Amino acid sequence: MKNKVVVAGVGMTPFLSPKARKSYVEFGKAALELALKDAGIPYDKIQQAYVGWVYGDSTAGQAVIYEAGMTGIPVINVNNNCSTGSTALFLARQAVESGAVDCALALGFEQMMPGALGTMYEDRPTPLDKHLELANNRFEGAEKVPLALRVFGAAGFEYQEKYGASNEMFAKVRAKASEHAIHNERAIFRKPITVDEVLASPKMFLNLTRLQCCPPTCGGAAAIVCSEAFAKKHNLNMDIIISGQAMTTDTHSTFSENSMMKMVGYDMSKNAAEQVYEQAGVGAADVDVVEMHDCFTTNEVISYEALGLCGEGEAEKFVMDGQNTYGGKVVTNPSGGLLSKGHPLGATGLAQCSELVWQLRGTAGKRQVENPKVALQHNVGLGGACVVTMYQKNN
Repeated sequence: MKNKVVVAGVGMTPFLSPKARKSYVEFGKAALELALKDAGIPYDKIQQAYVGWVYGDSTAGQAVIYEAGMTGIPVINVNNNCSTGSTALFLARQAVESGAVDCALALGFEQMMPGALGTMYEDRPTPLDKHLELANNRFEGAEKVPLALRVFGAAGFEYQEKYGASNEMFAKVRAKASEHAIHNERAIFRKPITVDEVLASPKMFLNLTRLQCCPPTCGGAAAIVCSEAFAKKHNLNMDIIISGQAMTTDTHSTFSENSMMKMVGYDMSKNAAEQVYEQAGVGAADVDVVEMHDCFTTNEVISYEALGLCGEGEAEKFVMDGQNTYGGKVVTNPSGGLLSKGHPLGATGLAQCSELVWQLRGTAGKRQVENPKVALQHNVGLGGACVVTMYQKNN
C-alpha cells in the first residue's frame, strides 16, 4: 500500500536581484523556517532532507540545514538544472509514499550572478553540447548567443514557423505574467508591462525580446511532506495532497527529430503530464490553476500544448482569447511565473509548489483563483529532466 502524501507546510522568501548581495545560506534558512512554521512542527521531526541548488560548492545543503538543526539525518544534495527544486520534492514525496520515512523536507535555494546563464567550466564538455549543436546547425551565428537564449529562442521560432503564431501572442503571455505579479509581494518584478512594451524591448535572438526572458534571481523555497498518519498524530494540516507526480528525462526524440521544441523538453513535459493524469484519474480539462515553467515566453506557449491545456497549434487562440488567465479556462502562473516572480534555479520548483498550495488552501489573497480544486505544476530543466506534479484537496 502506498502512503497518501500530505503537503503539511510550505515557505518561500521574496525573490531578489543578485545585487541584493544576500547569501544562499540566508535564503535557504529563511525558507526552511517559514515551512516549519507553516507546518507547525519543529525541525527535529524531519527524518530526511532533500536540498536543491545549482550554482555552489558541494554539501551546500548541509551548510543551510545545519543553521536550523544538526540532528544527524540524511541530507541529500540535488542538482538537476532548472528542475532542481521539483526533483527534491519528487524524492521527498517518494520517500514518504514508499513508507521509508514519515516526514521529509524538500528545500531549494540559489544565489545567482547577474547576467545570462552561461557555462561555468570551459575546460570540459558541457552536458548541453548536443542541445547547442542542434541550434547552432539550424541558425547562423547562434553559437555567439548565450546558452538559454539560444535554445528557447530557437524553440519559439520553430513554433512560429510551424503554426504561424504571431509575435504579439508571445508578448501577451509576458504582459499577463506582469499583471498576475502585481499582487505577489514575493515577486521580483511587480510593474505592469504592455504588449507594445514587450515588443519594443531589445531583440535578443530571433524573435525573442529582452522582456520575454526571466531575470537572474536569488531566493529560497521549501515544502514539508508527510504521511497522513504522521499528520494526524501531530495534528497537522492535511488539506492538500500530492495526487500524482512524474519525472521524465530525454528520449531519442529530443535529438533525432531535429526539433528545437523537443530539444527544450516538449516530449519530456508531455510524457510526464500524461503519467500524472493517469495516476490521479484527472485530466487536463479538470485543472483549475497551473504553475508552469515560463523561463521564456516561448516555453510557456509550448508547454500549454505539451500539458494538454489546449490542442497542438491552438496556443495562439488560447492566449488571445484569455483562456490562460482569470475568467478563462485555466489560470496559468498566478504568481507571475518565472518571468515576473523570478527564477532562482534551485528554489523555483518549490516556489511553484508553495503558490499552488496557497491557491488550494484559498489563502493567496488578491491573486486567489476562484475555488480551485485541481492544481498542476510543471518544472523542466535542460539536460534534462521534467517534473510534473498534481495537487488536490484531501477529501
